[in-house]
Amino acid sequence: MSKFHLLAASGIAALIGTPAWADAAKEVSEVVVTAAPYVVSMDSSTTSVEVLRRDDLDTAPAAGLGDVLSGLPGVRSTFFGPGASRPVIRGLAGPRVMVLTNGVGMIDASALSPDHQVATDPQEAERIEVLRGPSALAYGGSAIGGVVNIIDDRISDKVVQGFHGRMLAATSTVDDGTTASAAFKAGVGNWVFSLDGLRRESSNYDIPVPAESRRAMQAEGEAYPGPNASTVENTAVDLYAYGGGVSYVGEKGFLGLAVKRTDSTYGVPGHSHEAHDDHDHEHDHDHDHEEEEGGVVIDLKQTRYDLRGGLDLDLGIFNQLKVSAGYADYEHAELENGVVGTRFLSDGWEARAELVQVERDGWQGAVGFQALSRNLDAVGDEAYVPSTETKEYGVFTLQRLDRDTWGVEGGLRLDHRELKTPDMSRDFTNVSASIGAFLRPADGWFLGLSGSRTSRAPTEAELFANGAHAATRGFEVGDPSLDSEVSYSLDATIHYGAGPWEADLHAFAVKYDGFIDLRATGAEDPVSGFAIYDYLQTDAEFYGAEAEVSYRLWQDGDRSFSLEGAADYVHGETDLGVPARIPPWSVTGRAVFDGGWWTGKLELRQVGEQDRVADFELPTDSYRMINASLSATPFDDKNLKLFAEARNINDAEAREHASFLKDLAPLPGRSFRIGAGYKF
Repeated sequence: MSKFHLLAASGIAALIGTPAWADAAKEVSEVVVTAAPYVVSMDSSTTSVEVLRRDDLDTAPAAGLGDVLSGLPGVRSTFFGPGASRPVIRGLAGPRVMVLTNGVGMIDASALSPDHQVATDPQEAERIEVLRGPSALAYGGSAIGGVVNIIDDRISDKVVQGFHGRMLAATSTVDDGTTASAAFKAGVGNWVFSLDGLRRESSNYDIPVPAESRRAMQAEGEAYPGPNASTVENTAVDLYAYGGGVSYVGEKGFLGLAVKRTDSTYGVPGHSHEAHDDHDHEHDHDHDHEEEEGGVVIDLKQTRYDLRGGLDLDLGIFNQLKVSAGYADYEHAELENGVVGTRFLSDGWEARAELVQVERDGWQGAVGFQALSRNLDAVGDEAYVPSTETKEYGVFTLQRLDRDTWGVEGGLRLDHRELKTPDMSRDFTNVSASIGAFLRPADGWFLGLSGSRTSRAPTEAELFANGAHAATRGFEVGDPSLDSEVSYSLDATIHYGAGPWEADLHAFAVKYDGFIDLRATGAEDPVSGFAIYDYLQTDAEFYGAEAEVSYRLWQDGDRSFSLEGAADYVHGETDLGVPARIPPWSVTGRAVFDGGWWTGKLELRQVGEQDRVADFELPTDSYRMINASLSATPFDDKNLKLFAEARNINDAEAREHASFLKDLAPLPGRSFRIGAGYKF
């Protein structure tokens, strides 16, 4: 694999061909909670990390997880309308990207199908951490593409004095959308109590062109009516989420419990079993969420219970115990004309315990244990996956030696997973390992090179699917004889921060042995009319890069003007041809003026054309989008923030190539959003 070897050679050359080591110690930066049970800062990570903080989320658009994260370098969205989206990381999605809540799995059905909503909304989070690539051995083989950890604050690990909270309200024009959220926390001695809630509501969203793409109409022999403004039908969202927690914080640690309820109803565009006129668009300005003829609406409910705790120890080489566990009861019904067509049910638990080692002369480490048990069942017209019980157990260790100017790190994990249906069962034992090295050759520089072998067991759909799946418009057939998917990856990292400059550069290459792919057979199911797709294994190669650079042109006290840039690229290839839905390159430029009490941003984003496509997949045109935002604290009370945002100012036709719906539902058109937030 020439590109893989080239990246290896260039990474090693970067590590050995550097200036003399600086005497200055490294600066301490923000800690990445998801990276390891012990402390790893952002500027000392050998792999690619991104963090969205609460201030970022306050002004983020009201949308699903994938759409909020889309636009970060190397991250796109599965965009299945405003109701459902998961992140696509380095061209990988679904079961290869693990979505967590406070380090524990979601226990929902979002990884099974792109029209299934993640059962946690981004507005519930205090921060979201995104780890690109197989950089989180602590979470198992399903993190083969990356990890997204949604971190809330329902269980406090610190004593709280008095009563604190935050409130947010916003409205948007493109979908007549409204969002309101609040979170409160009170401390009574060693006890901390929390309460939070979220309400998000929107109608069908506006677009500058017909919903069906010009390419799709031409392929069907239809005449393109021209760029006439329209809406995407059946895209209304009505979401409630509320929860609370209590924790006891003592001198030696903390222990807490939390409960959360999610109740969401959302339309699924392009997901119907009856013919209807896709070009008869009439903007729906009410919020009654009654679906059109033949449209599908998903009614999702989940109740989730979480436990988290930490205890300081004096146990030989270990000085801390961390535990976390979650149990969830999940159900969603797919309604066609108000009648339940299919129900998906998932219940189960996941737990993990980690023993953290005493730091000794730069050596940190931890050992851990993880277990999960989940039952997934589907009943009805789209029950293409049989009832499946999944059990998994894993043990792991992570170790890191940091001697300021240089360091090494590594990890090892052993997993056992069993999947059982009423008719058959499979079990898999997987071994994953990683090793890395890094240098700090001069003040402000960090150079890292890491390699990993990651093994992922097949999912229930990949093994046992056998039926029509309307969301993907295919009749999917699993293969019970599939083996584990194994990847060998290499990541090269450069962090630089000194004076007015900051840069974060990453290059990666991944070779897959037994890549599990979904491929069209060329046949058609006579009942559903869908093309038949088989899950099969092949070899694959992915490579690419991500870059973020900023330069502060001017600063005077707390006022400054900066230019920022970001870019990403991913290339995928299998022995059977190009994988489906590989995102094209993107470049983003941004000007940021910080006036002290106000901040303004102007952004230009260019996404390239994707004409390297899989069989039966249409190319996607490039697009250019202009965005702008303004946030301010204009009053004496600086806890009150006002913000305004304009997205897609140029009203561009933008289609997400990573989405199954790219030719049926473009991204929203020009939108204005205003809001206010208050913290106390």
